[in-house]
Amino acid sequence: MLGGLGGYLIYIALLMIIPLWAQSNVKNTYKKYSKVATSSGMTGAEVARKILNDNGIYNVEVRETKGMLSDHYHPKKKTVNLSTDNFHGRSMASSAIAAHEVGHAIQDAEEYAFLRFRSALAPIAATGSNMAIFLIIAGMIFSQGLFLLGIIFFSAAVLFQLVTLPVEFDASNRAMAQMVSTGVIRNNEERPTKKVLNAAALTYVAAALVAVAELVRFIMLYALSNE
Repeated sequence: MLGGLGGYLIYIALLMIIPLWAQSNVKNTYKKYSKVATSSGMTGAEVARKILNDNGIYNVEVRETKGMLSDHYHPKKKTVNLSTDNFHGRSMASSAIAAHEVGHAIQDAEEYAFLRFRSALAPIAATGSNMAIFLIIAGMIFSQGLFLLGIIFFSAAVLFQLVTLPVEFDASNRAMAQMVSTGVIRNNEERPTKKVLNAAALTYVAAALVAVAELVRFIMLYALSNE
């Protein structure tokens, strides 16, 4: 019993440590390269606008948004939203993040399949994530049917996390290619730019790993409860 409890506590600790490590890594990397200016001297907003224009995308607006690292692309509103530091910043970090968000805009313009799938899955995943735990807890107490329904709902949230991975990695690959081809960065700036993009990508990998691990745990609990 002690060994089982000890293993479970280690498992829970890992579920907490992995995301915290990924978040710490991206913050430290961002902090480091937000102090390093690019040779082009362009702000994040200018980088985003240039890449959009060079790709013939004129219906997407570049906006400033509040919050730290709150940068995102809104496919319905057709806006690239950059946090204040990245909107006005002239650093490698600002340029990399701006280019990454524009990568999503390019995906949208090209009707990238995984982005379309993720957008369609988003409301289902949000509902599933919110309801799953309550259904699973209720299922443990009252009904195996509720437990199974909770697992199905949670599976939608896990699928969303998994589909997010190719979307984010593709956006980063597009960002690197665009920054080089448009002259935003030079050859000697590619390596630090990749570090910023890779650090951000790790947060999505961590989230996916945690989600899959939780799903496996729920499935095992369901199987054990039926023995």
